[in-house]
Amino acid sequence: MNVTVLCGGVGAARFLRGLLDVVEASTVTAVINTADDTVLHGLSISPDLDTITYTLAGATDDERGWGLAGETWNAMAALGRYAEVRPAGSGAAPTWFNLGDTDLATHFYRTARLTEGASLTEVTAEIAAAWDLGLRMLPVTDDRFRTLVTLGGDGDEAGSEVTFQDYFVRLRHGVPVTDVRFEHHDARPTDAVLAALHDADVVVIAPSNPIVSIGPLRALPGIDEALVARRESVVAISPIVGGAALKGPADRMLTELGVEPSVTGVAGLYAPVASALVVDTVDADHRDAVEAAGMRCVVTPTIMSEAGVGAELARTCLQFAR
Repeated sequence: MNVTVLCGGVGAARFLRGLLDVVEASTVTAVINTADDTVLHGLSISPDLDTITYTLAGATDDERGWGLAGETWNAMAALGRYAEVRPAGSGAAPTWFNLGDTDLATHFYRTARLTEGASLTEVTAEIAAAWDLGLRMLPVTDDRFRTLVTLGGDGDEAGSEVTFQDYFVRLRHGVPVTDVRFEHHDARPTDAVLAALHDADVVVIAPSNPIVSIGPLRALPGIDEALVARRESVVAISPIVGGAALKGPADRMLTELGVEPSVTGVAGLYAPVASALVVDTVDADHRDAVEAAGMRCVVTPTIMSEAGVGAELARTCLQFAR
């Protein structure tokens, strides 16, 4: 059985870890959001690609919840010396986005290969091979593509449009949002991505933020059309449990953008492209509302904080997406 998973960052990484306990890695393709990608210090940084890589390699710092285990921060600390003498208006030496010393190696390699003319798809395959992952990891596009967030509230930046990393990291996703849009110009999903969506036996939408993790993928031409064409074998996992996000601002963002922060709200977003929604047991009483939105409702534990839950969640998805 070939499985294609639409992915954001942490939630998708944990699901993929469970999936790889159930099926052979060679049968899994992860289609990963790149609209969060950014350039800092001249380096090409792909947060979702790297989160998935490090998680599947068993290299993450589980106590901190992000980054590599045993990481050090000497380069960032040294950079602070230059931030103190930075002229007004200069973008040099940003320190709001922490890059660990070991993590820098990934960005050095990616940047050098892209400069040599390699595509992001090619570089991602090389990085996955270096970490001996086994599955196929596909950035959704090789083209320039980014998420832009319009800020609300009454702060100094209210009404301004910023990149996702500005919102998520610099502002610590603590500012209300009034709009999200995806700047993709002529960006298109790669042929490999479209083939993965067409050829898979099952497509799973991972428990990632439906607005800023899965939304960018769906914004590219051809993605939704491919999902609609095979809707009966597409299953989505709700990232909202008991009306709240397990990690990140998904629940607040849904509310701010006029979507009910519940599994029912998630069903409304995914019903056009997926036939089933997997929800946690705490949301079992929403079954009728999910089905009224046009999706089969599958109830099972979805919080992957204990060993075995991810694998069982993966088995359930494969069963109900057939």
